[in-house]
Amino acid sequence: MSNRLINMCKNFVTDPLTRWLYMSKAGCFKHMDDRKYIEKLCKIKLGYTPDLDNPKTYCEKLNWLKLYNRKPEYTMMVDKYLVKEYVAERVGAEHVVPLLGAWDRFEDIDFNVLPDQFVLKCNHDGGPVIIKDKSKIDQKALKKLFNKKMKEDYFQMSREWPYKNVKHKIIAEEYLPTLGARDSVEYKITCCNGKVKMITVCTGIAHAEFEKRNNDHFDINWEQYPFYAYYKPSGKKIERPVYLDELVEFAEKLADGIPCIRVDCYVQNNKIYFGELTFFTWGGFIEFTPPEWDQIMGEWIELPPKFNEK
Repeated sequence: MSNRLINMCKNFVTDPLTRWLYMSKAGCFKHMDDRKYIEKLCKIKLGYTPDLDNPKTYCEKLNWLKLYNRKPEYTMMVDKYLVKEYVAERVGAEHVVPLLGAWDRFEDIDFNVLPDQFVLKCNHDGGPVIIKDKSKIDQKALKKLFNKKMKEDYFQMSREWPYKNVKHKIIAEEYLPTLGARDSVEYKITCCNGKVKMITVCTGIAHAEFEKRNNDHFDINWEQYPFYAYYKPSGKKIERPVYLDELVEFAEKLADGIPCIRVDCYVQNNKIYFGELTFFTWGGFIEFTPPEWDQIMGEWIELPPKFNEK
């Protein structure tokens, strides 16, 4: 038995979170009531049972929104294929990374018509695959990866309702050189009730291990917030972007009418490019350091009347 397999088995036995997520991915809890699932997962991840009747913290309010702010248009907004039209209508097509193709199955992809460099991703999850040299693609390994990704139920893991009804596709987008680079910069802009409350500057490789990426959080006046969640601050002075006003306007146009959403974007050659819309940062289960920021950020969100579409 390999060391990796031994460690996986050990973690399954000794770590409640690993065990819960593994069982959830296997479909063991798919018939569990969403509220009960959220309460149990929050207790395991954050150490407390959320008050979903009278939510006050940021995590409590995010999870309340999962249950009671289920608007049908949110499904389109998390779909990386369909959201392109939404973004083009609100802020302009020039801010959308060009689409090169969309397929229901990996077998339908004609790699001959794709450029030498492109990005391949599923429309319902994270973790894009950046292709920098088409001639070096291992199509057998890539097929195995995407067939697995196409079967993943993103909704089941943390009950993020907008993902529940997304029709899974594989899409190819134009490659932007800044993506995936070690010195890349991404802006994640948190908006509450349509207004920017926080601009997070993410430096380093996207989706990397915690020690390979930094997140620095700022308010709209470019004062740094004294907290972190998982990714630590860089410890460096980050100058106010010259295009900050444009970033704020861009995010607020996309966030208008929504209680809480994060607008992710990039800047290349002085042009803002849309990344994705995220309703529930870290799945709605965020471990703040220091912990009082869960309460502080909770005050940013004014909850709407319940809208519960199954």
